[in-house]
Amino acid sequence: MLHKSTTRHIRIFSAEVLNGELVPSADKLTLDVDPDNELNWTDGALQDVYRKFDQLVAGCEGEDLNDYNVRRIGSDLEHFVRSLLYTGNVTYNLQSRVRNYSLGLPQVSADINV
Repeated sequence: MLHKSTTRHIRIFSAEVLNGELVPSADKLTLDVDPDNELNWTDGALQDVYRKFDQLVAGCEGEDLNDYNVRRIGSDLEHFVRSLLYTGNVTYNLQSRVRNYSLGLPQVSADINV
């Protein structure tokens, strides 16, 4: 059974990618960070997210891979992404097709001719 967590910037699936397709897995998780490219990422910030993901997964070791645990990891990672934005490690991508400032920082005008 495929378990998943989908937040604004984090998608986690109990699956692995084989030949470009998600194949359900009972013991592997696949992470998709910011699928809508709403944020500008540095390599360091992405690595921080992957490290946090690994820590959260390790913290669930020995527990069943179920919807609750996968969603808890996704929610914790979404909060971590918010903390990266608040500390300036990532920024909003003003060229993104999606501009809803979903992490709560004040909206910045994309039109510099105002």
